[in-house]
Amino acid sequence: MGKVTGFLEIERHDRKYTPVADRLKHFQEFVVPLSERELRDQAARCMNCGIPYCHGTGSAAPGAPGCPVNNQIPDWNDLVYNGNWEEAARNLHSTNNFPEFTGRICPAPCEASCTLNIDDNPVTIKTIECAIVDKAFEQGWIKPEPPAVKTGKKVAVVGAGPAGLACAQQLARAGHDVHVYEKHAKAGGLLRYGIPDFKMEKGIIDRRIAQMEGEGITFHYGVHVGSNGGLDAKTLLKDHDAVALTGGAEAPRDLPIPGRDLSGIHFAMDFLPQQNRRVSEEPVNATDILAGGKHVVVIGGGDTGSDCIGTSLRQGALSVTQLEIMPAPPERENKALTWPNWPLKMRTSSSQAEGAAREFAVLTQKFEGENGALKKLTCVRVDGQFKPLPGTEFELSADLVLLAMGFVHPVHEGLLKSLGVDLDPRGNVKANLTDYQTSVQKVFSAGDMRRGQSLVVWAIREGRLCAQAIDKFLMGETDLPR
Repeated sequence: MGKVTGFLEIERHDRKYTPVADRLKHFQEFVVPLSERELRDQAARCMNCGIPYCHGTGSAAPGAPGCPVNNQIPDWNDLVYNGNWEEAARNLHSTNNFPEFTGRICPAPCEASCTLNIDDNPVTIKTIECAIVDKAFEQGWIKPEPPAVKTGKKVAVVGAGPAGLACAQQLARAGHDVHVYEKHAKAGGLLRYGIPDFKMEKGIIDRRIAQMEGEGITFHYGVHVGSNGGLDAKTLLKDHDAVALTGGAEAPRDLPIPGRDLSGIHFAMDFLPQQNRRVSEEPVNATDILAGGKHVVVIGGGDTGSDCIGTSLRQGALSVTQLEIMPAPPERENKALTWPNWPLKMRTSSSQAEGAAREFAVLTQKFEGENGALKKLTCVRVDGQFKPLPGTEFELSADLVLLAMGFVHPVHEGLLKSLGVDLDPRGNVKANLTDYQTSVQKVFSAGDMRRGQSLVVWAIREGRLCAQAIDKFLMGETDLPR
């Protein structure tokens, strides 16, 4: 390491947020970056660990320690400390196609696995990662990297989310003719249409797409493969040497209880994309779902629920309450039992800190309304087995309920049924971890469509590995990283 005693001399110092009252007035990013001197000091805190768990173990198991894309974190920390930012950017991109995404929205399992996290002071890995790639764009170091030789093979990637984009970029750099088919008007998947702009502005995606187009990738927007009126899935398969299915897990988990048919109850992914389209001045193409002047209840305690909170507050909600059926996690984890794995502990997102009430161990039993419109919820406290506790019933006023309880599997109708790919017991596309092939010849799958709902960093990992498998399938060998 550049400064062996750095972790002893320098305290952890991370990015701050602008005040709540200011950031609620807009949908722009509100993280205050560290100065270059501060970043150098934070990079100096990286230890010369015997086993740097932040790298990741390479395991595909949920909760495995460290970085799923195996970022060489101590290496680029050392480079930043020594002022070699351009080499740090090259190192970072050798394992991660899109560090500008993960540096903004990844929950940073690398920091949980940092040796310094044993006493709750991990290196600010995510902040340094984001700073490296943002500086690389500012300095013009990130340019298209077209292949020197073309293979003559044509590959279709269905879905332009992070898994599809990573897969497409790797394949294009291997020399293949890559065509990305996206049903929406722009690329990005949930990065563009799910994650709010205040967490990641969409120009961040656009500048990367421009690089990919410079590498020869062709994007086909507004093309819904396998749908009525869209591109026929069998035709797609016939016209390409390989097909990668990276469409994500889009079937939402519902809450089929009395009153579900009342107006004012919506899935989170009907609500969030609308606001993103308003910000980017795209047509909403649906009846407006707005939280302004309403009492909002968000059912589901994860990241999507948090995004609903921040969006509702910016739209002018009168109140926002978040309900979670799981019990409240502990304030602190037991390091001896959890480190270096991802711990279960209380976390408060920036959106939750903006003014939401949070209720744990709560089951919604019934929606009630007047004249077909939602007015309130009937809820009950539950025990550790999610069984109602008698005498704990209560009501919540609500004009708008947003269901953010996760996704069960990819949509089966259309593309998947047309191709006839096998599904696993959870309803995801069945494709193994060694070659990412499905049950249909020359059809591969990666990302949430294969593994189920997960993080953007896992999608990037899967896209890279799927590209490696496709390249080997087409050419008999591959130089792409495994």
